[in-house]
Amino acid sequence: MTSIPGPRKSLSRNTLVTLTAILFLVGLSALFLIIGTTIWLGLRSQAYFSEIVAVRDFRSSVVELRSALLAAETSQRGYLLTGNEIYLAPYGTEKIIAKRNVDLLSRAIPASSPQSLPFARLKAAVDQKFVEMETTIELKRVRRDLDALAIIKTNKGKRLTDESNVYFAGLATFADQRLATASDEQNKNYKLLQLISLAGGIVILLVTAAAAVMVLRYARAIAASRDEVNALNASLERRVQDRTAHLAQLNEEVSRFAYIVTHDLRAPLVNIMGFTKEVEDSVSLIAPVVESASGSPASSIGKAHMESSLVALRSGIPEAIGFIKSSTQKMDALINAILKLSREGQRRRNIERVDLAAVLNSSINAVRHGLTRDNGRVDLKLEVPHMVSDRLSLEQIFGNILENAAKFRSTERPLRVTITTRRVVGDRVLIEIEDNGRGIGEQDQERVFELFRRSGVQDQAGEGIGLAHVRTLVRNLEGDITLASRLGYGTTFSIELPALLSEKEPENQ
Repeated sequence: MTSIPGPRKSLSRNTLVTLTAILFLVGLSALFLIIGTTIWLGLRSQAYFSEIVAVRDFRSSVVELRSALLAAETSQRGYLLTGNEIYLAPYGTEKIIAKRNVDLLSRAIPASSPQSLPFARLKAAVDQKFVEMETTIELKRVRRDLDALAIIKTNKGKRLTDESNVYFAGLATFADQRLATASDEQNKNYKLLQLISLAGGIVILLVTAAAAVMVLRYARAIAASRDEVNALNASLERRVQDRTAHLAQLNEEVSRFAYIVTHDLRAPLVNIMGFTKEVEDSVSLIAPVVESASGSPASSIGKAHMESSLVALRSGIPEAIGFIKSSTQKMDALINAILKLSREGQRRRNIERVDLAAVLNSSINAVRHGLTRDNGRVDLKLEVPHMVSDRLSLEQIFGNILENAAKFRSTERPLRVTITTRRVVGDRVLIEIEDNGRGIGEQDQERVFELFRRSGVQDQAGEGIGLAHVRTLVRNLEGDITLASRLGYGTTFSIELPALLSEKEPENQ
């Protein structure tokens, strides 16, 4: 006996789908987290970068303002010492640069900033410094050197320069601190981005690895299950082949047994029929003797006995012999039917191209008188004109069904038989034979295919083997036959056969 393996412990399909969905959600969440965090950190990085740029510009403005102030002072002193206008060439440019940077710093430092007050003082010192320098330059130009020198000796310009340098240093320090802070935050932001990207990548990698492991396990389980199924199929196929061979052998033995039994039954039946004939002949010879003897003188008892013997010879014995002959004839017909079915089951099929119209017309002609009398008619509607099958079997199938249509016609209307053929699924041909005869009761529609079973009013001769024979023939052609019928309205036989019958004989042959 082939053992069936127990259930393998592996991921079921539902478990795989659930775990895959969970892993997919985890991976998708990690991906969204990475994307969201990256966007957020990118915006922060952009903000820090913008702040660094602004602080750098702020510090550059402070440095440029200081440089412009020093360059203007140097230009002023050179002119005061030499009186040469060439020293005043950079003064105007530096004054413009200084004014521009003061405006830039004014916009960069909000009024609420702690640096707004130092910047206001720086701005006032720078303005006063330029006023002082322009005053001395104008006095020099009108040759009032002593007045210009007196202004210089007050040291107001030096105080303004020193005061400006203090504010310059404070603003530069403030800018450096902000720049350092922004740089530190930028570095932290970058490190956080790296950390989150690394963590998200690890999560996605783990999810992918887990999914790959599950898929691999499931694939292995499927492969193992497929191997088990293949093994079971191979074992099942062997068992089916063995059982089929055994059944074929049994079927052959049953067919041979049926043939032998029916053949052997006919031997005593023939003897019975023969001896019945001899008894019948003997009675015909004895009857005249007994009749002549009954007229001779004898006792009353002897005469009465002779008369009763004469009655038995003339009526009783012939009647008994008639019953015996009828029963033996019926038994002979049944045995012949069994032999016919047995021989048909063992007949080799002759596969050839069959012209359905020709076969049907031949079958119709064989029973045309029964079909067409009293204005009966047969209509052919053949969508499939040819098929490859066994011609003799088809002729017997159509002949039996048409003969039944003629025998069991309705007395209330002319017989109408319609035969149609069409292709159906599976490269098969459906042949329908429809009549408007007596019909078959619902309770008898399956029984009529059984051997020696008949339905309806038994007013026609027959042994009940026709449709059983038809079903045997149809199955031998690898087909099937069914019927649909309404009592009193008619019957439709549906025969489905392969359009191209295989050369290989069925297993039960």
